[in-house]
Amino acid sequence: MANFDWDWSVSELEARREELFRARQARLREVMARVGMPVLVVLDPNTIRYATGTSNMQLFAQRVPSRYLLLFQDGPAILYEYIGCEHLAEGYPTVDEIRPAEGLCMISSGGDPEAAAERFAAEIAALVRDHDPTIDRIGIDRLPFRTCDALRRHGLELRDGDEAVLPARAVKLDVEIPYIREAMRRVAAGVARLEAGIEPGRRESEVWAELHFEVMAKQGQFIATRLLQSGPNTYPYFQECGGRRLEAGDLVCLDTDATGYEGYGVDFSRSFLCGTGRASDAQRTLYGRAREQLETNAALLRAGREYRDIAEHAWAIPEEHQASRYYCIGHGCGFR
Repeated sequence: MANFDWDWSVSELEARREELFRARQARLREVMARVGMPVLVVLDPNTIRYATGTSNMQLFAQRVPSRYLLLFQDGPAILYEYIGCEHLAEGYPTVDEIRPAEGLCMISSGGDPEAAAERFAAEIAALVRDHDPTIDRIGIDRLPFRTCDALRRHGLELRDGDEAVLPARAVKLDVEIPYIREAMRRVAAGVARLEAGIEPGRRESEVWAELHFEVMAKQGQFIATRLLQSGPNTYPYFQECGGRRLEAGDLVCLDTDATGYEGYGVDFSRSFLCGTGRASDAQRTLYGRAREQLETNAALLRAGREYRDIAEHAWAIPEEHQASRYYCIGHGCGFR
């Protein structure tokens, strides 16, 4: 869309949410048709949000099978919502029916996950066959194994739903771009708050909390990791922030790993100097190399360029850093 406006006001973003939800669901159904997947049954709360726009206890739902979606490629979208929360999905144009969800784990099933799985499978199989009796294969994501066994007993062959979900989400729609940009702005504001809170004597976890505050205050969802390190904790990488107190002259490094506004992921890294002094020569060298790498690789990105070509022309990592290099040049980020 050549004349598409990539930046919307907050009021326009809020007003056009239904357009966003409808477009994503249409995109998913388009890919389902392309890959020959007439039905999806998904538990992943991020996939449910992508397909419907609905959101409920996202972190809880990632570890407890408490809500799920039955989506037909050419039929209804039936949301099975956590019991007592059905009202949260009312009025969504992407949800044709709301039903109470069956608890599928040991605790949520009342201690009988086998019976719960059987009830779940019987209902899903009946709905699929009522819609189209020729359908005998459905796409799923991370259903519990008992539930998978029960669906198979009801004559349904199971297929990896990611064959449709991931290609759908990999393409960012025009209507998604303003929401992604707004999510980025809000997380960037959180990093600015974090930077302002970097002071000698503060604990890493206290500084990290500043980002959480801003992300949550601006309608974000969660931050997936605790990747903030200072001073000697910056190497090796992947150390989680903790109780170390910052010292003047420390480098403070972070990776946002945020799921922000409307569920869009915002993942970027930053390094700051603690205190008002001058960075050491070693720090300046490392920072300069990191910046050169980012700018070189970013300049390679353009529509139509092959990944192999990008890899072959990427910034050459010096031999002294090979052992600690990251496992990829970069990665995509969008809906989470």
